[in-house]
Amino acid sequence: MPQDWKKRTKLVHGGIRRSQYGEVAEPIFLTQGFVYDSAEQAMQRFEDAGDDEFIYARYGNPTVRMFEERIALLEGAEDAFATASGMAAVNAALVSMLKAGDHVVSARALFGSCLYILEEILTRYGVEVTFVDGTDLDAWRAAVRPDTKVVFLETMSNPTLEVIDLKSVAEIAHDVGATVIVDNVFATPVFSQAIELGADVVVYSATKHIDGQGRVLGGVVLGTREYIRKTLEPYLKHTGGAMSPFTAWLLLKGLETLELRVRAQADGAMAIAEALQGNPKLTRVVYPGLPDHPNFEIAQEQLERGGTVIALEVDGGQAAAFRFLNALKIAVISNNLGDAKSIITHPTTTTHQRLTEEQRAELGITPGLVRLSVGIEDPDDLIADISQALDAV
Repeated sequence: MPQDWKKRTKLVHGGIRRSQYGEVAEPIFLTQGFVYDSAEQAMQRFEDAGDDEFIYARYGNPTVRMFEERIALLEGAEDAFATASGMAAVNAALVSMLKAGDHVVSARALFGSCLYILEEILTRYGVEVTFVDGTDLDAWRAAVRPDTKVVFLETMSNPTLEVIDLKSVAEIAHDVGATVIVDNVFATPVFSQAIELGADVVVYSATKHIDGQGRVLGGVVLGTREYIRKTLEPYLKHTGGAMSPFTAWLLLKGLETLELRVRAQADGAMAIAEALQGNPKLTRVVYPGLPDHPNFEIAQEQLERGGTVIALEVDGGQAAAFRFLNALKIAVISNNLGDAKSIITHPTTTTHQRLTEEQRAELGITPGLVRLSVGIEDPDDLIADISQALDAV
């Protein structure tokens, strides 16, 4: 049975739908609509479409469905719905189940756009949001209430790489009947088994590791079949955040090599983090795979590996960080992550520039902090490149 396959087998063969031609590569069904054999069949589809029956690409498409089934099989989820971007997935996961008067508890350390949804959009429509230090279990206990509807967190925070004890937070949330929604991008579906640890809904930006080659935007929400089809699907069908068939096809190809790439990236990240410890140009080397990381034990227990991203704090603030970035020869300056190419960014002036100086300071996002997403290049070449760039500082 596909559920019994190992991860790499699931990533290659999960969810396959072959046409009458028996193609090896997954077909792209590049169509918005579908033709019915009769008016009666059209009526039946709109009343109750089956798993392999389609109406309109905004509702579903065979190529997109292959991607959804494959990622659900990998994640251990009952079902999935693919979206146009990672942020479309985060927005839909939250908004589809919330209404005015509901209460959300969220970790404070989040990607800037996730913070915008929680701070600006949800509160605008009457949802109450309480932020906590995600690594402080007592703070979670104090914040949740009998009327808390949703708990939201990133398993590994962007960009300071805090690792949250998902299992314990899920137990706290479930004690009051709250739904646990987890943004699992940094942890990746390779290293994290979020559903086994207690997450009810798991969200990915497929733009990151799943594509992994800088080609397309995409997202996916995973959960129970009841939640995906009765709560999430109606919201996405009517608001239009659907994934395109061509994007789904590229992401299917990305899934085939996901585990190979992510493990190579994590190996590289560990080698780089170890090599940079003690460098006099750096005041901090943050990587969950290092024993001095404050959440090292949780990372080892719940994530298997330290991931593909390192945070470095360059001594000398923004000016020194910019000199470092500009001296790199291999790693490229961009704001994506999880790519086959190593990518580096300065969060204070890019991904988290919308936050106030006080908010950034509270999260540990200093002017000297840079986020390095390690690619699949040879780690020795990356270490040499980083070392010469730090010399330039």
